[in-house]
Amino acid sequence: MRQTSISRTVIATGGFFLLVLSLICGYALFDYLKLKKTFINSISLERKIGDQEEEIRIQRQQIQSFASEINGLKNQIVELNEFEKKIRIIANIEKAPEDEGLFGIGGSIPEDINTSIRITTKHDSLLREMHDQVGELDIAFSNQQKGLGELLTGLESKRNLLLCTPAIRPSKGWITSKFGYRESPFTGRREFHKALDIANREGSDIFATADGTVTFMGQKGMLGNTIVIDHGYGMVTRYAHLKKFHTKKGASVKRGEKIGEMGNTGRSTGPHVHYEVRLNGVPVNPSQYMLN
Repeated sequence: MRQTSISRTVIATGGFFLLVLSLICGYALFDYLKLKKTFINSISLERKIGDQEEEIRIQRQQIQSFASEINGLKNQIVELNEFEKKIRIIANIEKAPEDEGLFGIGGSIPEDINTSIRITTKHDSLLREMHDQVGELDIAFSNQQKGLGELLTGLESKRNLLLCTPAIRPSKGWITSKFGYRESPFTGRREFHKALDIANREGSDIFATADGTVTFMGQKGMLGNTIVIDHGYGMVTRYAHLKKFHTKKGASVKRGEKIGEMGNTGRSTGPHVHYEVRLNGVPVNPSQYMLN
């Protein structure tokens, strides 16, 4: 049996080297784990940067898309303004002299926003231009709204004027006496006939020639049974020598509505309707107000 003896110095030295080796291995392991964590974090950060860059690219695309929409809106409002001008010409409705232009007093149409800027370029200048044009569009929309409101009012007035202007024959039949000077069938003397006489069978329908309000209905001297309609705008019509009434005083009537029947009341030589048109109290030729 053999025995080996190791000195304490050797044991101490070996233990020291073992400790150092353990420390080195531990540090290396710690450094590896730290490096691995850093690598994982860097990958995650790289992904986040990539996502942010994609988000920025999408946002810049949206900005360019909004700029294109602003250009489109501006072009549409300019076209609408041109259409309004055409309607005003057709309807003979002029703008008030004090009205501003579309983009304000002396404001010219702003140029289109340049949307061809590269996606990788900063969009600060584009955003500033968009902000400026949005402000100009606000002015344009406000002025266009005002202009269309005035146009609508004008068209409503024109529409009401047309509805209240006599435009049809008051009855079917034959014109037996025109507007103007004629020989009186009763006296044989030359006199001014202020109406148009239309003859037909007794009981033939009599129609209102325009929208209005019945202001008189009853006997009126030599005119016999008479209906007077006020159409507004200084326009009044009279229908005389009627047999029957089919309306009443104060009633609102529409163009083409039956208001009575042809008769022979008052001073008359036969069944007919004595039809007058007066403008601001002055008799005018009814033939000018008969389109049918």
